[in-house]
Amino acid sequence: MGSAYLRYAHTKGTVQEVDWLIVALGLRPGDRLLDVGCGPGRHVHELARRGMIAHGVDISATFIDLAERDAPHGATFERLDARRLAVPGVAAGAYDAVIALCQGAFGMMLSDEDDDAVVAGMAGALRPHGMLALSAFNAYYAVRYHTEATFDVARGLTRERTEVHDPQGRSLEVDLWTGCYTPRELRSLLARHGVDVVSMASVEPGSFGADPPSAESPEFLVVGRRAQC
Repeated sequence: MGSAYLRYAHTKGTVQEVDWLIVALGLRPGDRLLDVGCGPGRHVHELARRGMIAHGVDISATFIDLAERDAPHGATFERLDARRLAVPGVAAGAYDAVIALCQGAFGMMLSDEDDDAVVAGMAGALRPHGMLALSAFNAYYAVRYHTEATFDVARGLTRERTEVHDPQGRSLEVDLWTGCYTPRELRSLLARHGVDVVSMASVEPGSFGADPPSAESPEFLVVGRRAQC
């Protein structure tokens, strides 16, 4: 998809989202942050401009190449499968905060085991008491409002036929599968990997806030803290 991704409306709220993250995660200049499924690096770039040392990982070589263009000081990138973060020695305990937003990695897998591996790696990358922010597609919203998609009840996945664009602007129709979650499932998943939920909100891209979980917004945004090892 490349740079065409940045034309989607949900990518336009980066500044507001980073404003919110800095407060919610208690970030300060010099803090080390990992963005899992960073895409073209929009959050990493903005966080680095605010003084953080931000590292982004993504499985897409095209996105990593795009992210590295004009990257500000403090922003670095690496091509890496998000399911491989938990490999011994990979970023273990190195970060003050870890984020995974907008289904860049978490929720894009087709199995519970893969999503579990992503969260395990995120938790393992945090220092003790480090902070985590994770967004997930709202299962209740998917059932009630996402009528253009088919909902697989047994697997908790939506399947949507959608159009994507390559770097040359050519379009292609593909099946997009998205994992959907309830607040209870998210709490259980994080607890399994030693992360205590601090807050959970219903949000939309570009409008992160503190609205309580409901069926009326497309995403849940969870903030958690890694327990003392």
